[in-house]
Amino acid sequence: MVQTEITVEKGLAATPKLAPQAWISRFQTPLQLSTSGVLAGLRFAVKDNIDVQGLATTAACQAFAYEPQAHAVVVQRLLDAGASLVGKTNLDQFACGLNGTRSPWGAVPNAFDPAFVSGGSSSGSAYVVATGQVDFSLGTDTAGSGRVPAGLNNIVGLKPTKGLISARGVVPAAQSVDCVSILARSVGLAARVLSVAMGFDAQDPYSRHLRLNSRAFPATFRFGVPSKLSFFGDTAAKTAFALSLSRLCEQGGTPVRIDFQPLAQAADLLYESALVAERYQGIRSFFDAHEAEVLEPVRSIIARGRGYSAADLFDAQTQLRALAQRAAPMWDDIDLLLVPTAPTHVRIADMLADPVALNRQLGAYTNFVNLLDYAALSVPSAMRADGLPFGITLIGQSGSDWQLAELGQRYHLASAMTQGATGEPLSAPEPIAAIRSLSTTVRLAVVGAHLSAMPLNAQLTERGARLVSTSATAPHYRLYALSGSVPPKPGLLRVAEGQGESIALELWDMPLEHYGSFVSLIPAPLGIGTLELANGASVQGFLCEVQALQGAHDISGFGGWRAYVESLAKTSL
Repeated sequence: MVQTEITVEKGLAATPKLAPQAWISRFQTPLQLSTSGVLAGLRFAVKDNIDVQGLATTAACQAFAYEPQAHAVVVQRLLDAGASLVGKTNLDQFACGLNGTRSPWGAVPNAFDPAFVSGGSSSGSAYVVATGQVDFSLGTDTAGSGRVPAGLNNIVGLKPTKGLISARGVVPAAQSVDCVSILARSVGLAARVLSVAMGFDAQDPYSRHLRLNSRAFPATFRFGVPSKLSFFGDTAAKTAFALSLSRLCEQGGTPVRIDFQPLAQAADLLYESALVAERYQGIRSFFDAHEAEVLEPVRSIIARGRGYSAADLFDAQTQLRALAQRAAPMWDDIDLLLVPTAPTHVRIADMLADPVALNRQLGAYTNFVNLLDYAALSVPSAMRADGLPFGITLIGQSGSDWQLAELGQRYHLASAMTQGATGEPLSAPEPIAAIRSLSTTVRLAVVGAHLSAMPLNAQLTERGARLVSTSATAPHYRLYALSGSVPPKPGLLRVAEGQGESIALELWDMPLEHYGSFVSLIPAPLGIGTLELANGASVQGFLCEVQALQGAHDISGFGGWRAYVESLAKTSL
């Protein structure tokens, strides 16, 4: 895999039309692992704090750069689903910022007016989607980094419930509240990407088994609106938000004024309390050795984390819990919360002159969301009189992701906005219920008679299972041809590290409703357990009991059942 480094002003030249500030590195040919799957034919990019094998992870700090040995779990899932990866995008260094100017590669411009910030820290990921260079991208969101750039560039920013998408393979900003976010030009596509990206990962300490609410919001719903809103003197934003209130009422909503104070106070804790120590903790060893290599004001923000004690952290956590308790009763009166994604647009020159205060303004309605374990969806709403876009954010309780997507898609279509900065009309809506069903599957690894074109494959296909990709186990397994099995079957056994091989397999997605009937067909000594894949991911798959291997033939050297069967066919000729 070959990469092309793109550096702004001080490096390789790049075509201005491609806005080189938006890219860190690209594959010469997009990386594609599968030509089938629900994302087949779609191109994507990832923020450069997310691991991609073959491209360095820099987090916009060259001294920090390293070569990952595997794709981040979420990247692997998207590749397995047929999407092709173009490259990695620029960001506010160490994902610390909401404006897109804090990078040695240069400031990422707004897709509609290069004098204005793109928003950050997922600035490059938003720009390449808004300008049509990719179909979707991955960002990260700790304090609003997956929403603010979406709102400022007329695209969708889906910030899932914490723990819904694995963050293994992502450079932490504040690990306990980090989320991988999805940026797209339509809600339907963002939801489709979510259906593939989501899933529990036992090796991510903050991953969770989550049951998402599958019911749409009622036809007549109540939405909260902060009783006091500040647009920091931006009358165009204020006018655009008033329009969004009217449109949401047309969708069946009734506004309810809520006290925003507990949410605002929770937001302040992210940077103005011991909670900021988590930003330091995430890169502590690097930062202590290379502090001078970190840009300002990122350096000062992270360094502030050194000064807090463990007792200070417990104080901050207790304050946060108290604020969450104060905020909780508002959900008794509302189904969701409506806020501006960003209350204003800011010129790059002004941001560079006053980087802290203006950055804080951009996060006025985003910083509290992850701290309080909410889900959020930023949706384009209107074009302002000055030609800049305005976006709103729909916020729901933990697990409301599909509900927000269904309402957000309706709202987006009613806005009659175009897609990003491409000028193209919005695509037809995608039924969220159908997309949701894509996520109610079990990913199953098969190694023997259930492989494609093998005797028992029909047990998968007649239950609606779909081939996702070919793959292989981690090199900790041995494969045996079982004695007396009809039809012939292998047995897969996990062994001690250093004593196994990597065994070829296929990954299938089976509808959850049919999984039980499939498992009931599996005869002893075979069974279903947890397999480790070569990329480090864990899936359900076939394993064998040790006692069944008496008289079995070790065929691990063939690398898989199919190769072994083909060798038998050649021998019989």
